[in-house]
Amino acid sequence: MKLNYIFYLFLSLLVLSCSDDDASNSNILTGRLANQLSAGQSSNDLLSANRFTSMVVEVVYVEGFEPTQAAINHFTSFLEDRTFKPDGITVEKRAIASPGLASYTINDIIAIEDANRTRFNTENQIAVWAFFADAESASNSGSGVVLGTAYRNTSFVIFEETISSFSDEPLEPSRNVLESVVIEHEFGHILGLTNLGAPLQSNHEDGAHPKHCNVEDCLMYWTAETGSGIIDMVSGGNIPTLDAQCIADLQANGGR
Repeated sequence: MKLNYIFYLFLSLLVLSCSDDDASNSNILTGRLANQLSAGQSSNDLLSANRFTSMVVEVVYVEGFEPTQAAINHFTSFLEDRTFKPDGITVEKRAIASPGLASYTINDIIAIEDANRTRFNTENQIAVWAFFADAESASNSGSGVVLGTAYRNTSFVIFEETISSFSDEPLEPSRNVLESVVIEHEFGHILGLTNLGAPLQSNHEDGAHPKHCNVEDCLMYWTAETGSGIIDMVSGGNIPTLDAQCIADLQANGGR
């Protein structure tokens, strides 16, 4: 039975560095290089209106693997609830042909982004890239599969083929609910959670599972990355939300 699998929303990160190069890169606000930093480094820029008063999310999916509109709508509401973008948040969707890969490494995902991304930060608008893939992650193993990865400061991938295979059948969650959890969990990391660019306002990082919240019903709790955990979190069709401590972190770093 498919629910017996353990599946992970791996957080794949380019480790934040204290080097002079990273310090200089953090001052790059616009253009392609500004969107090639480490996950969490654009926390304040995404959350606040200090530098960017609007946001565009470029959703690119392989033909036949379009995310549900319900999940995109829920994600947009999530962004509106947590960020200050007085000039609005726009989602642009388009399809591309399949790259023809049986599985994707993060290097494959980066190459696809670099070849297909058209939206980059401009003077007043921050840009986000979201890719919905038609094959599994190359990091899958017998004990777990990857559903999504946040890998750059404004970039994440959702393994839509894998999500589809674990949803919309008896005793399984609906696809739009599972998509919403994965998308918003991964974007939570891009927003700087937990202790990943949005400084902790209280001691709620899970020491055994770094960069995750230790509150069990929080969207950023680590069991959202296990089959049984995520099924419990979406039982009854409910999509978990950020707990008060995660929200406090975002608010302290410029968010709502």
